[in-house]
Amino acid sequence: MTREVALVTGASSGIGEAFARQLAAKGKPLVLVARRGDRLEALAGEIRNASGVDVQVIAKDLGHPDSRRQLFEETERRGLAVDWLVNNAGFGTCGTFTALPLEREIEEIRLNVEALVELTHRYLPGMVARRHGVIVNLGSTGSFAPVPYMATYGGTKAFVLSFSEALAAEVSRAGVQILALCPGATRTEFQAVAGVRHATDRLPGVAFMTADEVVAQAIKAAESGRRTLVPGILNALTVESVRLMPRRMVTAVTGGIFQPRSA
Repeated sequence: MTREVALVTGASSGIGEAFARQLAAKGKPLVLVARRGDRLEALAGEIRNASGVDVQVIAKDLGHPDSRRQLFEETERRGLAVDWLVNNAGFGTCGTFTALPLEREIEEIRLNVEALVELTHRYLPGMVARRHGVIVNLGSTGSFAPVPYMATYGGTKAFVLSFSEALAAEVSRAGVQILALCPGATRTEFQAVAGVRHATDRLPGVAFMTADEVVAQAIKAAESGRRTLVPGILNALTVESVRLMPRRMVTAVTGGIFQPRSA
């Protein structure tokens, strides 16, 4: 007998962790996926105690192609039907592109784009067959504008937005909702991993949202059938202004924010 579950990637911290906690609070059984198995197990224990839902852990580095196939096969083996897929795993890099390690940039594309596309392709057919399901793909406010000094990251997030909106149109009559979630500055581990604290230090505190705030808006948006969400009024206004500004001006502004002090 199959059991319907929410599968959250990058679930060990930040937005992924917030999705896990909030979906569990709604009574949704979970499969948590990330590289750090110890952190996943600790989180799973907390959620079980707080919500009483079943939480399963599968430790995988989704940057490796074999791991995505293995994850799908493991959920199939366990008799789990994924009807919520949160493609949250990803990371950013910051610096002058020619000075950044090539392999790290390629790894970024593998995780931010390849893993998201593959997991969507593997789990979406089951949702279509059952005629219900939700997929949340993590974009960014950087999905809407070129980001000098984060060129690869911004490029991957632009792909996520275009891919998600197109796919949402394809499955609109199949009972499946696909949401491109495009948060702005959010207080998570992302800034430290990406090396962008020099940029976020330039932003006022009011520009930041918490992961819990982002996820609460995302779940509501996904359940209501929205295809794109930029959470937060300030972020939404910023994105709308980007649409109206000349492209070179937008690039100059984003480059000024993210340019490393040493560049």
